Amino acid sequence: MSDSRIFDDIDLRILEILQEKARIPNVEVARQIGMAPSAVLERIRKLEQQGVIQGYEVRLDPAHFGQGLIAFVELQISGAIDIGPQLSAIPGAQEVFQTSGTNNYLCKVRVTSLQELGRCLRDDFAALEGVSHVSARIVLDTLKETRKISLDQ
Repeated sequence: MSDSRIFDDIDLRILEILQEKARIPNVEVARQIGMAPSAVLERIRKLEQQGVIQGYEVRLDPAHFGQGLIAFVELQISGAIDIGPQLSAIPGAQEVFQTSGTNNYLCKVRVTSLQELGRCLRDDFAALEGVSHVSARIVLDTLKETRKISLDQ
């Protein structure tokens, strides 16, 4: 949702609860808010229909799948080429951003090893048409990683 919708306190509380635990039963959300479960369910459905709630997903531990190495890949593009769709299709790319400044794109990549990162940089990123420069920053430690949105505003 692109417009700045005004949310009431109940909507914000529901969103806070769901951000903490998306699988929480509707009855428990209703209990915490002090409303009827049917009213809470109606509000949640409205938030989903309006695109405020975009979906629910399971967060997996990447280490269990051998994908513990994170790198941020910066790309410089020559010309006015939109490579966003190709970047988004790269298997290890978790997030793709078009950015301002010298580098045109920033991608968060999760791979199995330094060798896999090297292959990915060469074969997946540098090989794309219009890419004039690729650089990567390897993450040594993740101090915070979240998709939660601050609702304190």
